[in-house]
Amino acid sequence: FIRHKQSFMSFLVSIRSMASKTQVGFIGLGNMGNPMAKNLMKHGYPVIASDVFPESCKELQELGAQILDSPADVADKADRIITMLPSSPNVIDVYTGPNGILKKVKKGSLLIDSSTIDPAVSKEMAVAAEKLGAVFMDAPVSGGVGAATSGKLTFMVGGLEEEFNAAKELLSCMGANVVYCGQVGTGQAAKICNNMLLAIGMIGTAETMNLGIRLGLDPKLLAKILNMSSGRCWSSDTYNPVPGVMEGVPSANNYQGGFGTTLMAKDLGLAQNTATNTKTPVPLGSLAHQIYRMMCARGYASKDFSSVFQFLREEEGQ
Repeated sequence: FIRHKQSFMSFLVSIRSMASKTQVGFIGLGNMGNPMAKNLMKHGYPVIASDVFPESCKELQELGAQILDSPADVADKADRIITMLPSSPNVIDVYTGPNGILKKVKKGSLLIDSSTIDPAVSKEMAVAAEKLGAVFMDAPVSGGVGAATSGKLTFMVGGLEEEFNAAKELLSCMGANVVYCGQVGTGQAAKICNNMLLAIGMIGTAETMNLGIRLGLDPKLLAKILNMSSGRCWSSDTYNPVPGVMEGVPSANNYQGGFGTTLMAKDLGLAQNTATNTKTPVPLGSLAHQIYRMMCARGYASKDFSSVFQFLREEEGQ
């Protein structure tokens, strides 16, 4: 009897794990979405995908993903959908547009948005989804393309706490850290706050390194001293903006790859909007926003955000 009971229990467990590997929808196969969807497939999830640019779908299709024409078509086939899109207007269109997810969403569907957008838009989408019996959660990421490829992203999740484990099951296939932040919009809030500090820290590191070099210090030596002193930060010890100080970072590769200046300017704009709405003083965040906006206008838009070092060097010469 015990043996029979054990085999029956293991049968139930295997049925449950098979059931949990039902197909997952994925919308937005750009620099981040593509490797994220691939990691879902590596973990055995059949993926049904869609992207506004058909050429973005080719690689995933060759790996066995089913490609559909619109977000609505994906929602018709899958009751768990992840979206990874560039900005708030894209998210609004993909969810509520004429061919949007909410046109054909099934009751009980779990909708996870990993885009970085205004928290107010996340809340709007959650309300719209709830009216149709679906659950919307915001789950923006930190870690960039490298972490997306290696499956080591950090997800900051906002939404109903009782749905967190269902979201975590999928997000853990793509990330090393999945953190519950609170109600819908708090994931976005955490991401925006992190990136504002990241920008301020990067500009400070670039200014400091530039001043030290002008004072005759060797950049590698200066970085070493900073990193054993109280000025140490992620931008100085992991992502140094000065060419030749570190290997394997964008500054070692003419600022190619990494996290683009345009995206940083966008995130700082979100921080600025939320600060204005909450009457929160962010003088350094505001200044960082203006610096990155100037960089976008001066030819740095597609370079990594650490190129602020190069931008400051050029400003000296004018």
